[in-house]
Amino acid sequence: MKTLLLLFSAVLFSASLNAQAYDASKITPPAEYENIHVHKVAGDSLTSTFIIFIKQNVAMHKHESHSENVIVLEGSGTMTLGSDRFEIKAGDIIFIPVNTWHSVIVNSIVPLKVISVQSPEFDGTDRVIYKNQ
Repeated sequence: MKTLLLLFSAVLFSASLNAQAYDASKITPPAEYENIHVHKVAGDSLTSTFIIFIKQNVAMHKHESHSENVIVLEGSGTMTLGSDRFEIKAGDIIFIPVNTWHSVIVNSIVPLKVISVQSPEFDGTDRVIYKNQ
């Protein structure tokens, strides 16, 4: 039992070594980027966290096996989420359920800066871009 407790403590300690805090205000995009810049903050097999900078728009798409939480840090825009369309601004939190079409058009002078948390881990393979037929 004592060995099991020591092993469990070692696993918890090693896991805590990977935990980190991030100052989102210090994460900035490069001086030059096309439309979207993605900065991966952290992730494991259960979740991925990104800071995303968007100058113009994100095309309509969905994630077949991910849900996503978006927290707007800077800028503003018009978001389409399923059949709803609404304005977003700094301080807003948006939940995007799995398999839901979504897009955004930036309407501020400054790029939209968001935190995107996707579960499970995001690798891009479940992203489907909307094709208007």
